[in-house]
Order: sequence, then structure tokens, then C-alpha cells
Amino acid sequence: MAEIKFGTDGWRAVDGKDFTKENVDKVTNAISLYIYNKTQFNKPLIIGYDPRNKADEYAFYMAKSFSEKGFNVQISNKIIATPVIAYNALIKDANAIMITASHNPPEYLGIKFIPPYGGPAEDYMVKEITDNLGNVFTSKKTGTLKEVSFEDDYIKHLESIIDFEKIKNSGIKINYDGHHGAAAKLFKQILDKKGIENNSINLERDITFGNSMPDPKEKYLPELKALCKETNLTGYSNDGDGDRFGVFDETGCFISANDIIAMLLTHLCTNKNYKGKLAKTVGASSMLDIIAEKNNIEVIETPVGFKHLGSVMRKENIIIAGEESGGLSIKGHIPEKDGILANLLIMEMIAYNNKTLSELHKEFLSQFDRKFLNNRIDIKLDSKEEQDTIINKFKTFKNIGQYKVIKTNTLDGLKIYLNEGSRLLIRKSGTEPLLRIYFESDKEEKMAYFEKLIKQLC
Repeated sequence: MAEIKFGTDGWRAVDGKDFTKENVDKVTNAISLYIYNKTQFNKPLIIGYDPRNKADEYAFYMAKSFSEKGFNVQISNKIIATPVIAYNALIKDANAIMITASHNPPEYLGIKFIPPYGGPAEDYMVKEITDNLGNVFTSKKTGTLKEVSFEDDYIKHLESIIDFEKIKNSGIKINYDGHHGAAAKLFKQILDKKGIENNSINLERDITFGNSMPDPKEKYLPELKALCKETNLTGYSNDGDGDRFGVFDETGCFISANDIIAMLLTHLCTNKNYKGKLAKTVGASSMLDIIAEKNNIEVIETPVGFKHLGSVMRKENIIIAGEESGGLSIKGHIPEKDGILANLLIMEMIAYNNKTLSELHKEFLSQFDRKFLNNRIDIKLDSKEEQDTIINKFKTFKNIGQYKVIKTNTLDGLKIYLNEGSRLLIRKSGTEPLLRIYFESDKEEKMAYFEKLIKQLC
């Protein structure tokens, strides 16, 4: 039986191969022991699941197992988004389980453990759970199991953050591609409840996610892009479990998460008078540092993975925390990424400024005397030794091709700052046997140069 490995955001594996009832039993026992050892046995245990094949079956299988071990279990009565479960963990002071593989391919399943603070588990928690694998937990206590709806409290919370009246009164109309994900019907429900006109597609469950990846990147959203061009309306989407976002302007131009996070930082400070700091991952664009400096905002940089941003959110006064892969959260919300909130914040920003998203984006970019182009390539290397060899090789370089190494950062892997404002980040994936290499520069020809050179050097 393959090793059960918890990555940056839970355990993920291919259904029927490594994700089996035997391994799920091991994880159930490990989490049970962790909760018991933390004297949290009397806290509620809540469970949710995304639209993947057998996600609901495994959720109810785990719910029954936990209740038989003495836990008082509440399980969602429908497919539900990760941020909804995370918010309910917070308000119910509950431990939570989410059956999801997020944006991984459709054949994957996963288990995410969410502590009562409503964000990703800290590393030490994951280690304790992992150390418990192989042990069995039993108790003489009789638990309970009931199906509940978790959405109402979450929606009320969003109503305390988002100015829905301003959005509605702006006359905004949008396109939404649910991407057959966990947030699809909920987001449509919120829009309709608030009287926001929308063209919404791909809302129904499809375990293949439309024969696509459940990842809200431009290349996986051709239908939404075409709809934006046809209707001249902005377009929004989410990933498989609703914690990431993707957005097109009304011309069909995809706007990067880096740009959106920076634009929303300005919106929150200018229009909503938020005060505090910016938290970003080491993989996020250096453009965010420039925007923060212009607004006299301190930047806290973390390793890649929202668990690190969530940890900072719980300790610091953070206006917005964001990562380049499409995850963000803000002050007053959960320390977990939320693609539903992100989409609504973008709509709110448009309503406050009474301009189209393309106009706002153009104005935003005009602040800079250069472009910030970003890309990432993944190199499959099965062994840790191969990955370490490449990272260590890059550590010795004084130049990367024709560009001089100015300084390095080892917060997460190896980040290399080059002359002319370019940068590279080389790090191991926390969820897959990959070496992830991020690069940023100001010209397309430089980006092509780096992509070719990196592949040669690896």
C-alpha cells in the first residue's frame, strides 16, 4: 500500500489506486487520535464534500466511522465549497473534514483537515496526524450523526463583508462559469438572491468537470472566454472546491491573480478604509511589493501554500492575503482562501469605481514603467534526490544565462533575483512529484528565453 502523504493542503491521491477505504480508515483513525489527544473530543466534527466521483460516498463513510468512535458528527446535506466548511468550523468551534482534491485532475480524491480556527492545518498538526497513521482509535462513547445545511450562516457572513446593494445598484451584469464545481450552485444562488443579473453556465455536477481540469485558469475556461467576448461582460469562475478564482474582463482578457490581488488591495484601502499589512507568498509577483510600498503598507512574505498565509492572518493585522495560483482572503474573513469571496470583491470593486474591469486594469497597469509577466513550468522528477540536485545546482550559479544573479532567497526552495528586474523561483511541489519553477520578467521574449533555458538546465 502506497504511503499516505499530506502535502501543502491535505492528502490527495488517485481514487481506487491509493485513495481506498483501507487508507481512508487509517486517516480517520489518525485524525480521531489527534483530536482526542488535543482534548477536543467533545467539539463537533463537521464534514463536507466536493462534486468528485465517490466524494459523497467517502464523506458518509467517514461520518459513520467517526460517529461510531464517539464523535458528534454533522455532515453536509449537499455538495459544498471548502470555504463554507471552513467558516462553519470557525463559528461552531468545530474540527472539520473536507473530501476534496481541489484543482487536481478529476480522478483524484483527497482529505483536508480543518481545525476550529477555520483555516488550513499547521505543519505540526499535520505531523501529529501523520505520526498517528497505523494506530487505531476506539472509545466507549456513543456519537451522533446528522445531515445539516451549512450555507445560510456563510451567506450571512458574506453580507456583512460585501456591499451587495452597491453592486446591484451599479447595474452590473456578469457571466459565471461554475466549472461543475462545488461553488457553482451556491454562487448562482447568491447572485439571484441579491438581484445581480447573470449568465451562469456549467452549474450541474459532472465528475469529469466537463472533461477538463477543475482549475480556473484561462486554458481551462474557453467557453467562459467566448461568452465574455460575445456579451461584453466580465466573467468569473472557481475551481473544483470553490477556494480559487479566475476572472476575465469584458473583452475576454484573462486577468492574473497577481493583478487582482494588487487591485483589491487598493480597493480595500481606498474605498473601504482597511488598515494593516499585505501577506503574499514567495511565488507572487514583485509588483505586489511595489503597490504596497506606494501605499506605505508592510509586506509579509511566506512560503508557497495558503496554510502559511492563513497562519500569518491569525497572528497579524492583514488587509489581504494572496497567492499567485488564485487564492485570497481578507481581514474579517476566515484564514483560508475563498474563491467565492474573491469574485464578489472584484464585482464590488467595479461597482465602487463605476468603471469596467478592463478600464480599471488599464489604469492600474499605467502606474508602472514596466510589465510583470509571470509563468510557471513543472518538471517531473520522482525522487527527492533529483529535485535537490537541481536546486543545489542553481544555488551555485552567478548568472542565469545572460542575466546576473543579484541575490537569492531560500524561504521556500530557491528564489533568484536577476538584473533588469527578472526573477526565478525553484521549489518542490507539496502535492505532486514535481519541481515547480516560476519566472517573472517584463518582456515576452525574455519569458520565452527563460522557459527554454530552464528546461535545458534541468
